[in-house]
Amino acid sequence: MTYHALILSDEWDKTFLQSDAVEHEKIVFDTNFGNTLAADLYKPKNATGKLAALAISGPFGAVKEQASGFYAQTMAERGFLTLAFDPSFTGESSGQPRYMASPDINTDDFMSAIDYLSCRDDVDPDRIGIIGICGWGGIALNAAASDPRIKATIASTMYDMTRIGGNGYFDEEDSAQARNEARRAMAQNRLHETQTGERFRAGGVAETVPESAPQFMHDYWDYYKTPRGYAARSLNSNDGWDVTGTQAYADTRFLTYIDEIEAPVMVMHGEKAHSRYMGETAYEKMAAGPYAANKQLVIVPGAVHCDLYDGGNGNFINWDMITTFFTESLSKTNN
Repeated sequence: MTYHALILSDEWDKTFLQSDAVEHEKIVFDTNFGNTLAADLYKPKNATGKLAALAISGPFGAVKEQASGFYAQTMAERGFLTLAFDPSFTGESSGQPRYMASPDINTDDFMSAIDYLSCRDDVDPDRIGIIGICGWGGIALNAAASDPRIKATIASTMYDMTRIGGNGYFDEEDSAQARNEARRAMAQNRLHETQTGERFRAGGVAETVPESAPQFMHDYWDYYKTPRGYAARSLNSNDGWDVTGTQAYADTRFLTYIDEIEAPVMVMHGEKAHSRYMGETAYEKMAAGPYAANKQLVIVPGAVHCDLYDGGNGNFINWDMITTFFTESLSKTNN
C-alpha cells in the first residue's frame, strides 16, 4: 500500500546503456512526509542471499535516468543491490506542487530509501550505504549525520546547497544586504504565484551559454543539454525548479553535526571542480572531529565538476576505489 499511485515509464529512457549483467526493475516506496518515490532498482544477475545495498540520488535538479542511475547500475555490476530514486516533487515521484525542494524532506527521502532497503529480503540491513551526487552530496552527509543505519557514505562532486542558497557561489553574496534582496525577490515570487493561482519555473540550464560565462556553466550545458546527459524529466535539462522551489535552502545550514558521523565517509571531487571548496570544507569539519580516522578526501586529477557525473571523457570515476570503499566499509566485521 503506497500513498500515491504513480505512472511509471516502462521504457529504457536512461542516459546510459543497459547492462547485461544486472537485473533492473522499477519500484516505489513511501516517505515520512507522505510522498511516494519512484526508483530504479538494480541487482546483480544470479545474486543470492542478503546483499550489501546502496541508495543513490543526485545531482540536485537531476533525475534517476541520469548520473544516479549510472552510478547505481555500475555498482550493481560490482555486486551491490542498488537503488536510484527521484526525490520528492521531481521526476516520476509524487509531491505537489511540483519542482519544490526542502532540506528536511530531501534528507528524509534518503532515510526513507534506507527504510525500504532494510525491509527487503535480499538486503542485509546492517550493510547499507548511500551515494549523493552534486547537491545530493551535501544532503547525503546530512542524512548520514541523522541516521546511524547508514554505514558508509560517498559525497561525490558535492554541493552544500544551503551554503549556495545563503551565500551564493564562492560565498560572494555572504552579506545581510544580499540575502535580504534575495528574500524580497522570493517574497514577490510567492505573492505572484498566489495571486495568479499559477506556478512558474525558474529555468534550467540555458539553451545557449555566453562565451564569457564561467567555465562550469559551459560544463553544465555539455552534460544537461546534449545527448550525453539530457533527460526528458530532468529539471536541469529543461525548465528548472519552481521559482520558489529552493527557498528553504537559503535559511538553513547543513553540515552542523557531520563531525559526529561515526561511519566511514569519502568526499570525492575533481581537481578543477568549481565546487571543490564545499567538499573540502565538509571534509575539514569531519577530519577535526572524533571520528576522523575513517574520513577521506579524494581529489581526482584534471577533473571538473561534471566529470564525476558520468566519468567525462577521461574515465575520471575510479570505480575500483569506490567498490573497495564500500566493500570494506560494509563488511560484516565493521558493523
